[in-house]
Amino acid sequence: MDNRSEVREFLSSRRAKLVPRDVGLPDVGQRRVPGLRRGEVAALAGVSVEYYSKLERGALGGVSTSVLDAIARALRLDDAERSHLFNLARAADGTTSMLRPRRRSRSWAPRPSLTWVLDGITGGPALVRNGRMDLLATNPLGRAMHASLYERSPGQVPNFARYTFLDEDSHRFYPDWDTAADTAVAILRTEAGRDPHDALMHDLVGELATRSTDFRRRWSSHDVRLHGAGTKMFHHTAVGDLELAYESLDMVSDPGLTLTLYAAEPASPSAHALALLGSLAATTGHVESGAHQG
Repeated sequence: MDNRSEVREFLSSRRAKLVPRDVGLPDVGQRRVPGLRRGEVAALAGVSVEYYSKLERGALGGVSTSVLDAIARALRLDDAERSHLFNLARAADGTTSMLRPRRRSRSWAPRPSLTWVLDGITGGPALVRNGRMDLLATNPLGRAMHASLYERSPGQVPNFARYTFLDEDSHRFYPDWDTAADTAVAILRTEAGRDPHDALMHDLVGELATRSTDFRRRWSSHDVRLHGAGTKMFHHTAVGDLELAYESLDMVSDPGLTLTLYAAEPASPSAHALALLGSLAATTGHVESGAHQG
């Protein structure tokens, strides 16, 4: 992906989201486009208009940490956006490949010890994915929960983004589809900033942008996000609605991969549905023993 255009579009999109009152400035004069003017951002960051304009044109190479921090404060960037800005600056410097841990190839397979750990998680679904949102491994309950995604995947490795934007079944699986779609794009955008030379990411984004208007619109917003925690809603064909809390963790032993754990509130309808799903998976033999590689 073109780093200069990424920088330009990201900074201009963040600037467009702010109005003078957001940053304590008077709203003076007619504005031709939404958001702050470049001069206002420059003043807030303590740099010249000429210098900030150069940065917003994509020239982030060699910019100091203090200037990046000042711009992040001026644009009111959250933690995910600030990290994205710094990743774009590293890419502009050509240092991304040196700073990022070595990536796993598409042939990654779970180590036996990871398989044992996943199999030991019996109270809720657990899964491993990469930044491109390939579903790489699950515990048995995770496999059962995502049975439709596995069954409908056109390739060996299911991909959450392809499923979300290219398969109508995703609207059934994700009752709050818009939030799921926003999240998927933000994860991909964040990963693209971390590793701008990932050819597989280029291919995935190109495919989705060509085939999905919903994806193109969201991709152009340049929203990013970090792994975190929260609650998601799912609808499973066998057990109905599932409201599950989740925690997502970067895997230090496998750089670039994320472990996500799901759990239902004890004694809730979702907990009973999750227990039923586990029983169905065990009795029907739909899910084999062991962590399943996608």
